[in-house]
Amino acid sequence: MSNAPAASSPKPISLHEFRKQRKAHRNIYRETIANLGPMDKLACWITDRVGTMGFFLVVLVWTVLWLGWNLLAPESLQFDPPTGFVFWLFISNLIQLLLMPLIMVGQNVQGQHSEMRAEHDLAVNVKAEEEIEVILQHLEYQSTILIAMVEKLGVSLDHTLREKTLHPKA
Repeated sequence: MSNAPAASSPKPISLHEFRKQRKAHRNIYRETIANLGPMDKLACWITDRVGTMGFFLVVLVWTVLWLGWNLLAPESLQFDPPTGFVFWLFISNLIQLLLMPLIMVGQNVQGQHSEMRAEHDLAVNVKAEEEIEVILQHLEYQSTILIAMVEKLGVSLDHTLREKTLHPKA
């Protein structure tokens, strides 16, 4: 009795063995947060807050109140002359000067996180490809065994396939 399936197609790795080879899953978000310094965390926090409609509405309300007060209040209560709004421009520029570098730092940190996430996604895809390869090896092994069984029964595989294609309902 010959063992033709084993000779032509090696027995694939078992599911148990394959699972033993697996690496533990990683949480990229937690790893990234754990590696951030306090200044990076502050930059990310500011970047997350400044990029919201809430922040935009605060700036809009502040601007409308400031300009409205200095345009509509009695002249003795105005603190920024309506012709120049110099103080308002100074404060606005100061806020912009402070926020721009912080936002850029936060975006760089978030970009690094995105890169780590992309690398992790690639690793997951490679792992999925390996699992598919194991499944394909099992299917090939089963196919080899089935072909050997059919040949041992003395049935021509070509004849069987021809009958199935000519008479699919039979």
